[in-house]
Amino acid sequence: MAKLTVSDLDVKDKKVLMRVDFNVPVKDGVIGDDNRIVAALPTIKYIIEHDGKAILFSHLGRVKTEDDKKALTMRPVAQRLSDLLGKPVTFVPATRGKQLEDAIADMKDGDVLLFENTRFEDLDGKKESGNNAELGQYWASLGDEFVNDAFGTAHREHASNVGIATAMKAANKPVAAGFLMEKEIKFLGNAVDNPKHPFVAILGGAKVSDKIGVIDHLLDKADKVIIGGGMTYTFYAAKGLKIGNSLVEKDKIDLAKQILAKAGDKIVLPTDNVVAEKFDNDVPSKVVEGDIPNGYMALDIGPKSIKAFEDVLIDAKTVVWNGPMGVFEMSNYAKGTLEVGKFLGTLSDATTIVGGGDSTAAVKQLGVGDKLTHISTGGGASLEYLEGKTLPGIAAISDK
Repeated sequence: MAKLTVSDLDVKDKKVLMRVDFNVPVKDGVIGDDNRIVAALPTIKYIIEHDGKAILFSHLGRVKTEDDKKALTMRPVAQRLSDLLGKPVTFVPATRGKQLEDAIADMKDGDVLLFENTRFEDLDGKKESGNNAELGQYWASLGDEFVNDAFGTAHREHASNVGIATAMKAANKPVAAGFLMEKEIKFLGNAVDNPKHPFVAILGGAKVSDKIGVIDHLLDKADKVIIGGGMTYTFYAAKGLKIGNSLVEKDKIDLAKQILAKAGDKIVLPTDNVVAEKFDNDVPSKVVEGDIPNGYMALDIGPKSIKAFEDVLIDAKTVVWNGPMGVFEMSNYAKGTLEVGKFLGTLSDATTIVGGGDSTAAVKQLGVGDKLTHISTGGGASLEYLEGKTLPGIAAISDK
């Protein structure tokens, strides 16, 4: 890859600013899922094992009022990070000022410091999410080098990624990707720009409008695009099939017709569906082929579709999967998503990349994560990458 990475830096005796993605679920001070913290450990360990000072920062949730601060402090994250590293992590409950500056000045080589939620700065005129230049410059002044390892925010132009990077470059200080960011660029970038064929994309989720750009971009790259989830039925409507009470974006039917015309036989749609009379896990359901009957809504793909999708995937050399095949959060309609995830785990000769919340959850639920090539940490960022967009957080990293 053509971007500078943390392993290209001399971090010894340096204050290394590191943007991490510690946007983890926290309830009453308890962290529900620490995967994003764990994902950042290799880069943090590299810095401190090479005698650098690791100055970490992240956003957590959306901070809109003063009351949000209590629930969205990074303090519990610092504690969990300390447990995972097996060493103390200094937590500074500030995003700027003397307390933060003194704590950084007191750091020894190999120390780790985490400062407060960057979005606390949004209470004063959206300075973080608005990429306030003065804030980016201030944060940049706190360190000698900048490592961005937060792929989950790479599609956002914020002060804590693009702002710092811009100011660091202006001061001739290096801006590098962390190991997690490097991995995301490598796998997602290669999948889209240089895939081994056959290349199959699996796209699910509720709305065609969320995935239009991705479908359009991937039709030029992929050999097959499998479509599942709620957006299926906008395509059904475009083909003249009856959809009953299924989810549909009426204003996108003409667009779906255009996509189908462009795609030829590249798009693979479900042929059978699990349907029910209500959006409810506890009402009776049945499998129907073709048209969805009046009074029913489709909530998952059926067994014939699962088999057809597997037949398409069996010879694939590159697979990218983003989005569920049905209403994954309801156990009766999770089978399509889970079966796809299970089958991907058997493709030992393919590069398999998964992104998006429900797809990732399915893979973890099945315990097949270690059988896949890469699980992306960024839902929105991975989607925009698959759409062929330039992500500002990545563009801001120095080239080698």
